[in-house]
Amino acid sequence: MTIQSTAADFLAAGEPVQGSEVEVERLVDLAYAPPQPEDGRGHLLDLYVPAGGGPYPLAIWTSGSAFRSDEGKQGAAEVAAFLNPAGYAVAGVSVRASGQAVFPAQVHDVKAAVRWLRANATRHRLDADRFAVMGNSSGGWVATMAALTGDVPELEGEVGVVGPSSRVQAAVDLYGPTDFLQMDAHMPPGAREEFNALLGLSDCHDDPRSPESLLMGGPIRERREAVTLANPVTHVTAGMPPLLIVHGRADRLVPEHQSVLLFEAVAARNGTALFYSIPELGHEHSFLTDPARAEGHVTMWTRAGQRGLLPQAPPPTWETVERFVRAALGSHAARDDEAATA
Repeated sequence: MTIQSTAADFLAAGEPVQGSEVEVERLVDLAYAPPQPEDGRGHLLDLYVPAGGGPYPLAIWTSGSAFRSDEGKQGAAEVAAFLNPAGYAVAGVSVRASGQAVFPAQVHDVKAAVRWLRANATRHRLDADRFAVMGNSSGGWVATMAALTGDVPELEGEVGVVGPSSRVQAAVDLYGPTDFLQMDAHMPPGAREEFNALLGLSDCHDDPRSPESLLMGGPIRERREAVTLANPVTHVTAGMPPLLIVHGRADRLVPEHQSVLLFEAVAARNGTALFYSIPELGHEHSFLTDPARAEGHVTMWTRAGQRGLLPQAPPPTWETVERFVRAALGSHAARDDEAATA
């Protein structure tokens, strides 16, 4: 496998899709499961579907909030602004906040949303065989957990619609956490003090009141078994969906080492991933619309036990995300077709 062919495989051959403005059907506050608590918004989603035509591949987005908000669907408008004209439907999905329910509720929620969207695919003109999931920060964790635990009984839950598959065919993880127990050891110099001051803590991510401890329902050092189950690395397999990872080395909230752990696990277990490491970038995804923010990025790939660098890879803009998702959905569909005819 050459670097050139791998680049073409990861970032769909040809130019990025240049979409024009399209009329979009927007449906808000669709309940994919009954509310819990009764006034909660963690079981709602918004849909942005190009008017007419279809079925469209679907990008499922959830925004990060340090696990503290049940309004993760709000970030989907930014995703839809680019992906709708490129021929995708977009779903903004909210999951419950850690103050409403502890892990694994958030994984149960996003998988319930996937099942609901698949069950209602025909009604909303979605291609049920081509779902991608994506998110940033804690939303990146939600997306990655959804991608790596599709149809895993231990994490399926009984929220909302049951029966349809919770599998997705591609994932995009923007600076999400993985191993909560390793976060503090890899924080940049001075970042621990800043993190404590920002959140009113004394022991950074290990603090009993940290976002991760609140998600786990107790101090992460005392919840090691649950933390292992909540670690995306635990669930990496060779049959995982292709994964695009982007993380800044100057991130002072979620250290880049968290994404390094994920990429190395994918490589070790013969999975497929593309990893952008950006030297001067903090905890943000401004690079999606401003390529200059990704200056100096290093891009690594791994697939089927092989790995390498992509020295000519384009910066990780929305165009690049679309090309990756297009390639991933196409390759995954091809593998499904081969399996069906074997």
